Amino acid sequence: MGRRAFDKHFNEARHVYGLRCLGITNTTLFRDISHIDEALRLWERIQKEEKRNKVDEGTVVQMEDAEGNVMPEKVYYDLQKQGLL
Repeated sequence: MGRRAFDKHFNEARHVYGLRCLGITNTTLFRDISHIDEALRLWERIQKEEKRNKVDEGTVVQMEDAEGNVMPEKVYYDLQKQGLL
């Protein structure tokens, strides 16, 4: 089994099925990872990163200009500083 067969395996349905069984959905990031524990650690790290980067819409302060346009507070104050509101 050479490098060519190794690379081919990552495009096969068996590999994708194995990742899905582990609960992993994004298969392109797991290319060249050959151990299950490595894949699970990477998946946990990706999940933590996504949670950290996810913006909670309930905590974002919304502002409304005189014309009724609703926007995040930061955008509102940036436009106000530029004199566009």
